[in-house]
Amino acid sequence: MELTRSSGILIHITSLPSPFGIGDLGPEAYEFVDFLEASGHKYWQILPLNPTNAVYSHSPYSSDSAFAGNTLLISPELLEREGKIDLQNFELPIDNNPSKVDFDTVSKFKKAILDGAFINFKKKKIPTAFKSFCKTHASWLDDYSLYKALHKHFGVSWHLWPEALRDRNAAALNKAKKEHVEEIEKIKYFQFLFFSQWKLLSDYAHLNKVGFIGDIPFYINHDSADCWANAAYFKLDGNKKPSKISGVPPDYFSETGQLWGTPVYNWKVLQLHKYDWWIERIRQNLLLFDLVRLDHFRAFSAYWEVNAGDKTAENGKWIKSPGNDFFKIVQKKFPEMPLIAEDLGSLDEPVYKLIKDFDFPGMKVLQFAFGEDRVGNTYLPFNHLPNNLVYTGTHDNNTSRGWFEKADKVVKLHFKDYVGTRVTSKNVHVHMQKMALNSVARLAIIPMQDIIGLGGAGIMNIPGTTKGNWTWRVDYEDIPILYSDEMKALNELYGRSNIPADEKNP
Repeated sequence: MELTRSSGILIHITSLPSPFGIGDLGPEAYEFVDFLEASGHKYWQILPLNPTNAVYSHSPYSSDSAFAGNTLLISPELLEREGKIDLQNFELPIDNNPSKVDFDTVSKFKKAILDGAFINFKKKKIPTAFKSFCKTHASWLDDYSLYKALHKHFGVSWHLWPEALRDRNAAALNKAKKEHVEEIEKIKYFQFLFFSQWKLLSDYAHLNKVGFIGDIPFYINHDSADCWANAAYFKLDGNKKPSKISGVPPDYFSETGQLWGTPVYNWKVLQLHKYDWWIERIRQNLLLFDLVRLDHFRAFSAYWEVNAGDKTAENGKWIKSPGNDFFKIVQKKFPEMPLIAEDLGSLDEPVYKLIKDFDFPGMKVLQFAFGEDRVGNTYLPFNHLPNNLVYTGTHDNNTSRGWFEKADKVVKLHFKDYVGTRVTSKNVHVHMQKMALNSVARLAIIPMQDIIGLGGAGIMNIPGTTKGNWTWRVDYEDIPILYSDEMKALNELYGRSNIPADEKNP
């Protein structure tokens, strides 16, 4: 895939302002599309849209489904406009901190809203659109809705369910479907609402010449509908517990490596089935997004495998993945290959070869560019390639202002020398934004925090930590609507404008 010269902004849906304590697919999302269009941006990059839960601190990278949508993102306002609920019947959550998501409070409110919508749904004739949705998405929706119903019933991970259900005995499954028919229908209805609202937003964005960049986490949780329904595709023991788990080896940042704990794939079995689960996963994401980032891309070449039960990742080993064979099949199914390789970190030659063989766009992060190596650092702008995406930072980084404030003297001196003018914590985000836009990399993505110049309080995620992440929200007054003309001028100056001025206003 070859990118066109353009720019975008990175902000997750949950980070949008709203009157309900969490960003959603409602009016503020449409206003943000308007802002992107007016400021000359072509893309809105978001994090995974899959369901989140409190067990994993609502990380969008830890989900119980690789296909379902996050129902916390359903807009109450749109439901009311469509006559599905009356908001006057619900107690709105008190938004004590508009800069942070209170997931516990929001989850209770959204559950009440959705349950109310389902009660009203049951009073009417089932709409054709709902039946069509269930039929179109049956390949994953049937398993997911049954998994959720059984998970609610038993209250434990699927590997602890009665053996017949754990091992998906056909008679046991049919019996469970009859026993939980209403709960199953409710879960399917909630997914119908999510995908219906997403489709409306996506259509509106495309009408305004704005596309979405989505994200696929490499691994999926053990306690998930996917692992339960496709147990043979994961390395599990006789009791369906993981026998091998994921992680990364010891490095400069961690002497013992990192244990992620998710089950690793049984690529030999996946290969026998022509990677059907992965192919459908990519297909689902390409239904939602215009471009898709493949997180932890290096694992398509080789992944770090650790024995389940190990307390650290030190004794793991590299296991080769059939990446070349896999992407040949992906290319046959999706010839345009609108996929982005998340190629950050320490990589080896086989990973670089896999990226080169399929011409995947890679990522360049400016926060990694400055230090002692003033020539060979591949993140330095003069080492970027056209088929790259350049970022000031990602959702896993500090903000540019926070980064600069914590940087050592060597990094600050190099950055100041490179920019050639006075740099302070108050203007560093402007310099970083211009540096990204000026790069030869065809697609420049700026996190919203760097658009508005936030400090460390705007961090979205600190890798290796489990609390306090994924909660950042932008305040209404912080979205620089009034500066959209200036941002449009910057995009035009660096050849990245969504719609040239003479085309928009002939």
